[in-house]
Amino acid sequence: MEDIFSSLTTYGYIGLFLYSLGGGFVGLLAAGVLSYAGKMDLSTSIAVAFVANFLGDMLLFYMSRYQKKDIMNYMHKHKRKLALSHILMKKYGSWVIFMQKYVYGIKTLIPLAIGLTKYDFRRFGILNLFASAIWAVIVGYGSYASGKPLIALYENVADKPYLAPVILVVFGGVIWGYLSLATKRK
Repeated sequence: MEDIFSSLTTYGYIGLFLYSLGGGFVGLLAAGVLSYAGKMDLSTSIAVAFVANFLGDMLLFYMSRYQKKDIMNYMHKHKRKLALSHILMKKYGSWVIFMQKYVYGIKTLIPLAIGLTKYDFRRFGILNLFASAIWAVIVGYGSYASGKPLIALYENVADKPYLAPVILVVFGGVIWGYLSLATKRK
């Protein structure tokens, strides 16, 4: 077990950076709990997740803005989710940039969808900068503050290994159900 924690303190920030390029909610949650346990530094974890999340969304926006043909080949499979992203953008405006940081399933689609529109690149960058910072601070400090109950939950699941697949299936089912309902034809 000590080898795992030694590897986390050595490579944890690199893994957090790479994971946060595409979202990073779970990675930052784990980093906050590990910071509570004294295995990682909370401020460094928040900074790494913030920078990676900001860069990841900017890269998605840039790719969809300047590589539309390639992106549209990928988006062909996700027409309904793309339509949902456009509806959310029309309904909530720029606030969707802040909201998408917390909603699994549309996190990567929103920057792609916004990049396909004529939304100003500089404005997206500024809003994304603030959204990424707020997201990193809320999730980082929230997971740090919730460190004790999350560690207790982990210990319960570790004692009863059959619970982990059940929790994952229920969590995956809820996300799948939400996306199915949100993108269902009316």
